[in-house]
Amino acid sequence: MQLYDHHAVEDRLDWSLLIENLRQGFARATVEAPPRQVLSITQPDGTEASLLIMPAWEGGKAIGVKVVTFFPGNAAQGKATINAGFLMFDGADGRFVSAMDGDALTARRTAAASALAADYLARKDARRLLVLGTGQLAAAVAQAHAKMRNYSEVAIWGRSIEKAETVVEDLCRLGLPAIVCTDLEAGCRAADVVSSVTASTSPFIRGEWLSPGSHLDLIGAFKADMRECDDLALTQADVFVDGRAGAVLAGDLAQPIAGGLFDASRILGDLTELVQGRVEGRRDAASRTLFKSVGMSQEDLIAAIQVSGLG
Repeated sequence: MQLYDHHAVEDRLDWSLLIENLRQGFARATVEAPPRQVLSITQPDGTEASLLIMPAWEGGKAIGVKVVTFFPGNAAQGKATINAGFLMFDGADGRFVSAMDGDALTARRTAAASALAADYLARKDARRLLVLGTGQLAAAVAQAHAKMRNYSEVAIWGRSIEKAETVVEDLCRLGLPAIVCTDLEAGCRAADVVSSVTASTSPFIRGEWLSPGSHLDLIGAFKADMRECDDLALTQADVFVDGRAGAVLAGDLAQPIAGGLFDASRILGDLTELVQGRVEGRRDAASRTLFKSVGMSQEDLIAAIQVSGLG
């Protein structure tokens, strides 16, 4: 049995290869992935935490399960709000093959899936990327998207300027043209692609700020009480999701659906349909597109196979 720590997982998940492996995985659609289970955990102080269980398997090849904890109160203590671990078993005989750091796995596959979707939904001439958030995913998303487009500017916005500056410094060391965005509205209006990776519980991205031809990528809010964009940002856009079953349960879609402002039938396609060419992605240069992702366990399995070399 092999153990892969955070650095080992990152080292084995080269961005270009991971994005291509996800593309091929969605094209084959041979991974089975039951809906993830989200369990609420009440803390002694009355606050709520979450436990997520995400299994997936590819017959005869690999079986995997990711277990994730979400403790939103950790942010105030300077601790990570999300922690995860991944277990992999041989799909042919059920042997326990490996255990790996789930945080690095999640960050890399989430960012890679976001970049893969943008390959179909963002304009080919997109040059300005704005990332909203300053956690681990912010730098990962910037790096992954930069593999799909030649961005002349990668702006980072966060409620903490100091944290945004830290992300920018890390990205600049990697050779990306990163800058700090201090004005959210101006940043959104100027951006060709806006990728949001926050744990917000109230919408802060306004549709009126998003220019024609822009692409909005919503990653952070995965529960019904979490939300990153307002109603207009959703209703004015061509909407795509990673997977319908999970995406409609997240607040960015669930709340407008509950309010009668949006219907799930308006989702034009999911990531599998985009990759397989069963639905059209971006229609023209002026359309606004929106991609809502909540994470899919088949992405974890595809990435874990790359880490372990099981395939």
